[in-house]
Amino acid sequence: MKLHYADHFVLPLPEGHRFPMEKYSRLRARLRDSGLFADDDFRVPGAASDTEILRAHDTGYLQRVVSGTLDAAEIRRIGFPWSAAMVERSRRSAGATLAACRSALDREGGTACAANLAGGTHHAHRDFGSGFCVFNDAAIAALAMRAEGRARRIAIVDCDVHQGDGTATILADTPEVFTCSLHGAKNFPFRKQASDLDIELPDDIGDEAYLAALDAALDTVFTRAHPELVIYLAGADPYAGDRLGRLALSIDGLRRRDERVLGICRTADVPVAVAMAGGYAQPIDDTVTIHFNTICTAARVMRVDERR
Repeated sequence: MKLHYADHFVLPLPEGHRFPMEKYSRLRARLRDSGLFADDDFRVPGAASDTEILRAHDTGYLQRVVSGTLDAAEIRRIGFPWSAAMVERSRRSAGATLAACRSALDREGGTACAANLAGGTHHAHRDFGSGFCVFNDAAIAALAMRAEGRARRIAIVDCDVHQGDGTATILADTPEVFTCSLHGAKNFPFRKQASDLDIELPDDIGDEAYLAALDAALDTVFTRAHPELVIYLAGADPYAGDRLGRLALSIDGLRRRDERVLGICRTADVPVAVAMAGGYAQPIDDTVTIHFNTICTAARVMRVDERR
């Protein structure tokens, strides 16, 4: 299973910033130390090109990001200070989801699955960034796979605790890409957008109720969308200990969530690209553990030689 990473393209943040940037390097280190993956499984992606980004984003927005001419309100909405390093990091993170999709569709390394060890930047809209998201990697990747003729029908299964509002708006006029979001009803963004399927969850929902809602959603996704590729946003922030989550899933419940999503993909023989999405637990090691479990579950469930 190929793991695409860009954590060494550091986005400089001021002291005390609440975004846990270090979780990505910690995740990669833990995966390397696990002995479950070979050195060649870890890949540095190329940067997403202008052509790839512009399938999902407005030309003027891309130009303002690249040139550093975003106004103060746009920068506040993104939540990161502008820097050239921020631009490169954002391009590389989108590039990692592009690479994961290609690896999964090629079944490279013996799995129908690959991962971006970051990504899941689902709050980026066509003409503005938001909520720590500059470019929408899932939308960029879905549109690229269609443009490259690699997959016609794609499903984005977003299990971050926050609605994938940017993904929904960017892909609203692309019926071949089915957007599904399971999220907290009362959490950010407070003005929701219309995905193809939105599952709004009450505060403090626990493992069993969440998994029941997920099962129903997955049945709808596969019945309606018939995907040839799934892009799975495996957010760690539905965890009970997440500072921004408001739900109450356990670490084991999140592992079972991953098994549900990946299991239905395996049964349907549909390749999967996984992105990590959000996670804001204290201690940060809880978030790293949840992401680590996602990758290990994917490697176990999606192996080609176990399915054939």
